[in-house]
Amino acid sequence: MPLLRVVRTRGETLVIVCDRELLGKTFRHRKMKLEVKESFYRGREASIEECMRALEDATIANLVGSIVEHAIKAGLIDRRCVFRFQGVPHAQLVKM
Repeated sequence: MPLLRVVRTRGETLVIVCDRELLGKTFRHRKMKLEVKESFYRGREASIEECMRALEDATIANLVGSIVEHAIKAGLIDRRCVFRFQGVPHAQLVKM
C-alpha cells in the first residue's frame, strides 16, 4: 500500500505519495539524486483509490513509485515528464 500525506497551506493542497518500500532510500540518475526522506514522504497507508481522490484535489503533488503509473492512466501526469531514478518513477504536478 502506498503512503499518503496531504498538507494544506496558504490555499494550496500538497499531496505526497510514495511506495512504503521506497521510504528512507536514495536513488540516482546520472548526476541527479532522489532522496525519499521519511521527514517529507512519511504518511499514512492509503488505498490507490484514496490516493487518486487526493490527487484530484491537489494543487501540487510529489509522487514516487507505483502511484505514478496510476496518475498517468488518470491523465494527471504526462508520461514524457516522468523521471526514473534507478528504475523508480518520480513525477511532480503543479496545477495553475
